[in-house]
Amino acid sequence: MESPHAKVYLKVPEFTPLCPLYPQHPHMCRHSMALANLTSTPEFLLLGLMDGTDIHPLLFLLFLGVYLINALGNLSMVVVVRSDGALRSPMYYFLGHLSLVDVCFTTVTVPRLLASLLHPGQAVSFQGCFAQMYFFVALGITESYLLAAMSYDRAVAVCRPLHYGSVMTPWRCAALVGASWAVAHLHSLLHTVLISKLSYPCSAPVPHFFCDMTVMLSLATSDTSTAETAIFSEGLAVVLTPMLLVSLSYARILVTVLGVRSAGGRRRTFSTCGAHLVVVSLFFGSVLSVYFRPSSAYSARYDRLASVVYAVVTPTLNPFIYSLRNKEVKGSLKKGLRWRAALQEV
Repeated sequence: MESPHAKVYLKVPEFTPLCPLYPQHPHMCRHSMALANLTSTPEFLLLGLMDGTDIHPLLFLLFLGVYLINALGNLSMVVVVRSDGALRSPMYYFLGHLSLVDVCFTTVTVPRLLASLLHPGQAVSFQGCFAQMYFFVALGITESYLLAAMSYDRAVAVCRPLHYGSVMTPWRCAALVGASWAVAHLHSLLHTVLISKLSYPCSAPVPHFFCDMTVMLSLATSDTSTAETAIFSEGLAVVLTPMLLVSLSYARILVTVLGVRSAGGRRRTFSTCGAHLVVVSLFFGSVLSVYFRPSSAYSARYDRLASVVYAVVTPTLNPFIYSLRNKEVKGSLKKGLRWRAALQEV
């Protein structure tokens, strides 16, 4: 029987230095750890449109159908405008650029949306995430300025028909399109750089189907006041400018049309402009509701639904609202189909 006064020996583990690489120089270790933290980049996990990990084949088929209709409608418009010499007016020049932007705009986000519906939790690298953000913002802003240019073109055509050719010259149309692209890419570059400089967790779940600005701001672990200030100041000015131009243009059209004595002319113009205004309101309304509110009011579910409106629905409606209702466009498409059928018979 052991004595109650027997000594108990505890095995003490050998001391392991905090810095195994530089045991005599701990400051070197701290320096190497800091370098490791700087060189390591976070990875993001896109959770998709729906909550949970269930697959959604019906939604996949729905959005796949919408995407194919979008691509077919917009690419058809690009081809028709480029190939048909009868469609050389400024209106069709803007429509061709808008259709090209729309098909690129949806292609930035919809493929990942489709993938997330079948395989929730898509991993995306830091560089891939912010590259997607850059092109999404740039194409979205380009679309808003092209919509403004098109509304200005329609206002000149309705309100000053005799001066239309001298106002909407080829040089001015090219300048409007070039300015739309330039402003959009500079705006996108500013916001992408500001948000990418923030600190993020090493592995962060993104409650969205693409890397959106508001989502990335909500995930940041560092101070976001500078980025938020830029969004609410420069960003608000960039987005409100085309919206104001669209509003003024259609207000001018409305005043002019109300002075027309022909009831048929008024009805036809109201029908066309009303459809345009519905699409423009959907686009700008959903954009403003998502991006121009404080981060404390962020709602992942609402942002995902609103993003579907301006990133998927309106680009799909644009070719049908602006183009395929036009007699000249429909005539050009029918002529192209007849020509293709004749070639197949030969």
